[in-house]
Amino acid sequence: MLKDNLKTLRKNKGISQEELSVKLNVVRQTISKWESGLSVPDAEMLISISEVFETPVSEILGENIEEKEKNDIKVISEKLEIINEQLSRKQKQKRKRTINFLIVLDVCIILLFIILAILGSPYQSWNYNDPEWSVIGTIWHSFEWIFFKVAPIVVIVITLILAIILIKRNK
Repeated sequence: MLKDNLKTLRKNKGISQEELSVKLNVVRQTISKWESGLSVPDAEMLISISEVFETPVSEILGENIEEKEKNDIKVISEKLEIINEQLSRKQKQKRKRTINFLIVLDVCIILLFIILAILGSPYQSWNYNDPEWSVIGTIWHSFEWIFFKVAPIVVIVITLILAIILIKRNK
């Protein structure tokens, strides 16, 4: 355990055996013997090692310390996975809202078309000698003309554009 912990702590700090030996005032071979388990540092040296690694002696002598790099990569990958799931959910929600909006818009257009078809251009029988009825009749006629002549073309074009965009996003 001690040998593995020393090696792991040294690698996590990113220092070589030579650099550690300089900090502890020992030869590099001493560090190598500690890490291979051929010898162990004395109590005073353990305190110096704990100061260099900024780790309690109990931790150095305790359970195996996992390599920080592996843990960091694991934590980062888990966080990225969570973020990807959140983004996926947001995109699905946005797509659902867009589809629901388009469905509601289509239903409204269909209802308006049915209402206009049922009413059957009532402005044609109105008395246009009254200026107010003339204005209302002209507005009604303009709206009906735009709705029956222009709106279908605009709706078809917009629907095609949205379909192309959604198809390209799914690829």
